[in-house]
Amino acid sequence: MPAATASHLEVVIGIILFWLAIGALGLLRPNPPGTIARWMYVLGAVAGVVLAAVALAAIAAPPQAIVLPLGLPDLPFHTRLDPLSAFFLLVLGTTGAGISCYAAGYFAGAHAGAGGLTCMQYHWFLASMALVLIADDAYLFMVAWEAMALSSYFLVTTEHHDPEIRKAGFIYLLIAHIGAIAILLCFGVLHGGQGDYTFDAMRQTQLSSGWATVAFLLALVGFGAKAGIVPLHVWLPEAHPAAPSPVSALLSGVMLKTAIYGLFRVTYDLLPSIHWEWGLLVLVIAVVTTLFGVLFALMQHDLKRLLAYHSVENIGIILIGFGLSLIYIGTGHPVLAVLGLLAALYHTLNHAVFKGLLFLGAGSVLKGAGLRNLGRMGGLIRVMPFTAFVFLVGALAISALPPLNGFVSEWLTFQATLLSPALEHGVLRSIIPLAAAALALAGALTAMCFVKVFGIAFLGVPRSVEASRGREASGWEQLGMGWLAVVCVVLGLAPVWMIGVMDPVALSLLDYSPATMGMAAHWLWLTPVAPERASYSPVIFLAVIVSVVLAAFGLVRLLYHGRLRRTPAWDCGFPGLNARMQDTAEGFGQPIRQIFAPVYEIESHHPDSFDRLPRYFTEVRDRFWGWLYLPIAGAATFCSRLIGRIQVGRVAVYLMYSFATIIFLMAFVR
Repeated sequence: MPAATASHLEVVIGIILFWLAIGALGLLRPNPPGTIARWMYVLGAVAGVVLAAVALAAIAAPPQAIVLPLGLPDLPFHTRLDPLSAFFLLVLGTTGAGISCYAAGYFAGAHAGAGGLTCMQYHWFLASMALVLIADDAYLFMVAWEAMALSSYFLVTTEHHDPEIRKAGFIYLLIAHIGAIAILLCFGVLHGGQGDYTFDAMRQTQLSSGWATVAFLLALVGFGAKAGIVPLHVWLPEAHPAAPSPVSALLSGVMLKTAIYGLFRVTYDLLPSIHWEWGLLVLVIAVVTTLFGVLFALMQHDLKRLLAYHSVENIGIILIGFGLSLIYIGTGHPVLAVLGLLAALYHTLNHAVFKGLLFLGAGSVLKGAGLRNLGRMGGLIRVMPFTAFVFLVGALAISALPPLNGFVSEWLTFQATLLSPALEHGVLRSIIPLAAAALALAGALTAMCFVKVFGIAFLGVPRSVEASRGREASGWEQLGMGWLAVVCVVLGLAPVWMIGVMDPVALSLLDYSPATMGMAAHWLWLTPVAPERASYSPVIFLAVIVSVVLAAFGLVRLLYHGRLRRTPAWDCGFPGLNARMQDTAEGFGQPIRQIFAPVYEIESHHPDSFDRLPRYFTEVRDRFWGWLYLPIAGAATFCSRLIGRIQVGRVAVYLMYSFATIIFLMAFVR
């Protein structure tokens, strides 16, 4: 008899255990030599590649379930691998492989936070995210969710000697636990008092429309806090810059997607029905989140903080597709609902890849030149050509320029919005085009932002000594960035194949297949609904670009006979040009700051003409701190002081409290 082969779920569990073992090895060797530390991350990257391959195969396979001999006596751990969890495991494996390769060079070098403890936290973070994606009961899900939050918190505070980093870690942990409470309450509502917290039991629970709405709102708050939707986004621009660059890439590229997974799992799988009003609420929040993220990204001069705000923006884009899907389901248009869902899933994968690439590029600049402030960069393309090239690939992808991957998912989202005239509800037909306009505006502002970033950071002349002395990333770091850059290109050139991969996900969630819509009918053309409405071929688009470039090159060679002429650039008649005369990040964003001034809280300082050492500065702050978080913090402090008066430290007073409590219970409790 042939030997039995391991199921896909068993392989996934084995990879999780492998990551845990690597972390334990790091804990046993708190100060591993550079070679050992490097290969620990390399092994983690290999496990990521295997996970991606297994997840790719599992998407089209039947669901698999295993009950683990762990947990409590009456609450064992249930695990399950279905198309939805397999897709998100594909996101984790693909992105995690590139980031782990990069970490092999980054952490094994001279980084201050390197060590066995960091290795343990890093790989247990990967393992906990994978465990979240296969959890099939509320108990295991919350255990894995909290393990993910704690391991990521310790990674964020790797350089905990800095007070600002400790503050960022505290904010992150606080918002994470607020979200966890909401998720726990959501599972309590879905449980319905049945005494069974498995997801299979929740699928059978009959909830009224009101309780279903309560569960959805709790899930939106709980998972939205982890995803970074407005106004629960405040931890994200604080934690991402504080963490080491590979960790920032994991946080933005993968961890935010576990929140998207949780929201999809609850909404499409565990709730008994979907109402279009939920989709409208999500759509409004998504549009606000998208515009808020890109507008604040344009005002940032810290490269990692800028990328963090773009994570807020892209979470909003994902939720636009999600909201459209809910609206179309609730109004009885399953074909359009599938299109919105596929747009959200595709952008989930795309954002994981190109945002991971951009954070790794920012990490190479930080490590190679010691710079995060755009105002001190410039000319880095001369000393870091490979980093500049792959960063350009990521910048073009996030700017949604064809034929890269970011364009495909945003184009699908546009197609989902443009099909709103099929709705019978007049208000929805009026609101959804506004989401399309907001998405177009966000795309234009994103392109503007990355023209600023790439032009100021990599082009021109160095603005500081550090920029002129920068050094290129190491081999392992280049391999990690190159992997993600290649994936950006592949996902951009093969959207028809990727839609075919996602077909079982849509079929399992909505009982409707993209294949029946003709979306993947021809390998060359991506057709959302019908060819006469819209089609897109990235291969033809790329062929046209290459043809135009080659034709232009050939004409130049033909007309100029291959002559090469060099001459100094025109200096406008002023020969004293220097680095200070280049455009700055502040100047680049000034028009946007003036147009959208009401969005920002701006503090400017302009000294008078008699100051001997004049200093000019403009600081842009998030209004949500003053509108929401500072009042809450003040109220909490006030209540704490009132309660603190009870703690006077006298035994007689405490005995009086106890006596009064006993009298109250005897009098009013029967």
